[in-house]
Amino acid sequence: MSRLWQTVRPIRVRLFLGLLTALTASIVALLIPQVLEVVVNRLDVGAAATVVWTGAAIVLGLGLVEASLIWLRRVFAVAPSTLVEKGIRVAFYHKVQRMPVAFHDAWGSGQLLSRMMGDINLIRRWIAFGMIMAVTSGVTIVVGMLLLIRSSALLAGVFFLAAIPVAIIAFRFNRTYSILSRRSQDQNGDLATSVEQSVQGIRVLKAFGRGPQALDAFTRQAETLRRTEVSKASAMARFDMAMFMLPELALGIALFLGLHLVADGRLTVGQLAGYFATATMVIGPVRMLGMLFGQAVNTTTALDRHYEVMDTADTIVDPADPAPVDAHGARGLVRFEHVRFRYPDAPERIDDLLAGVDLEIRPGETMALVGVTGSGKSTMLQLVPRLYDVTGGRLTIDGVDVRDMTLTDLRTLTAVAFEDATLFSDSVRENVLLGADPSLTPEQAETLLRQALETADATFVDTLPDGVDTRIGEEGLSLSGGQRQRLALARAIAARPAVLLLDDPLSALDTKTEERVTERLRAVLEGTTTLIVAHRTSTVALADRVALLDDGRIVAVGTHQELLASSARYRFVIAAQEQEAREARTIETLTGEMDLRGVAGEEARR
Repeated sequence: MSRLWQTVRPIRVRLFLGLLTALTASIVALLIPQVLEVVVNRLDVGAAATVVWTGAAIVLGLGLVEASLIWLRRVFAVAPSTLVEKGIRVAFYHKVQRMPVAFHDAWGSGQLLSRMMGDINLIRRWIAFGMIMAVTSGVTIVVGMLLLIRSSALLAGVFFLAAIPVAIIAFRFNRTYSILSRRSQDQNGDLATSVEQSVQGIRVLKAFGRGPQALDAFTRQAETLRRTEVSKASAMARFDMAMFMLPELALGIALFLGLHLVADGRLTVGQLAGYFATATMVIGPVRMLGMLFGQAVNTTTALDRHYEVMDTADTIVDPADPAPVDAHGARGLVRFEHVRFRYPDAPERIDDLLAGVDLEIRPGETMALVGVTGSGKSTMLQLVPRLYDVTGGRLTIDGVDVRDMTLTDLRTLTAVAFEDATLFSDSVRENVLLGADPSLTPEQAETLLRQALETADATFVDTLPDGVDTRIGEEGLSLSGGQRQRLALARAIAARPAVLLLDDPLSALDTKTEERVTERLRAVLEGTTTLIVAHRTSTVALADRVALLDDGRIVAVGTHQELLASSARYRFVIAAQEQEAREARTIETLTGEMDLRGVAGEEARR
């Protein structure tokens, strides 16, 4: 909460004004019972009608003042709190965007979404309402108790005695409810992750007939969350029961004692009426404390979850004194010098994935990287733009360590096309020109767009309903795998990088399409340093040289023909990759045909 107080610094004046108006409104409300006491005491003096009308006018005036102050409280607090909410949400999104890939490997997307939307919404509600009302309720109770003492110290003591068990119950409730609240919010995040994964993988679930199993797993998660919510509701119900019962019980005892005091002449009827009217005004904030306790616990849990993300260290950052980089004059000489790498969560007993890689890719050269599955080819590719950082050795571009460049400069020099093509729910144009120079004129951008689409053999977009302005579905799932890969390749080409990184970019293409794309790439990539992770012989043929990654090291470098003649290990890897490619194409063809014939379920799996 103290950190939150620092966050709301820009709107503190407005919050203070909101608090001031809320406190004034509560004091005005407490004046009404005092008017009632005077009216009742003066009814037997004479001119009763005048007393009643005067009292009614005063109460009406106080009511109007109170209503105006409550309206002002909302004006002062609600709108500024939404600005703070936006700022917190934008800062959270910026943090998530800046965090390295290793962070996203460890965090479920549903958990991040839950923190981004639900938790920050809880924080905003606490700023706009809970924080102010907690203070206001406390002050109202204190002032109300003083007024009760003024009416009758004995009857006020009854309320003081009722406050003792309320404090004990509140302490226990806070401890129990905080645990349940955290559990509930974490389970909500897990449930959101399950929904997102099921929606994204709906085709896989349908193809393998696993919808019922996914539903069963989701049902179990939902039931676990339901039980937690029921436990929360039960804890809140018990607390509310105490918060309602104890003040009412105190009121009943006070009524019994008050009547005796009036009968003995130690208390006037007006004082008794004022006492009960004041007590009724105090009971409201006492009851509200239950809701505010629950909201405070939920908000504290939300803040804990929020700061868990915000306090996570960003391990891939700009250097304090970055080296100057000329993106337009870069030659594109890439060197891996004794590079070592292991994933942060890798067990100690596991050797480094890359155990001393030495490799030079010459300016303008196309280098193919081959190796058995799991040898670290894709990881090696991702070290260049610092999606991951090397854990040993160094990686340079034109002699400058990539860790000495700003991330903006480095990622201007490089562009990546991943095997698992990710597209955004936007137009084809926006997807392809995502990494293009923003300073291009509309005519230059259009020329670049057409060149990139033609090079990647992605002119199929012209047949879409709105051509390049067609909005494609989420993650491009409205397109085939080959179409998504070609658009991702076009996006990398349109970035005009000095170093182009291609992670098996043609794996989803048929042989004829691959030949056309390969032929065009040869022309377009001339002068661009290119590193390709290759699984097919046809892709290897695109390269000037080939590097064999084996057991964490580069064990052979040469042309395809040279390595076929000199390296038995290379021949084994190429043969194994060709076999895998043939099997993948066969499975893709068969499943495609079965899908067209409507074959599903167990038959399709067989």
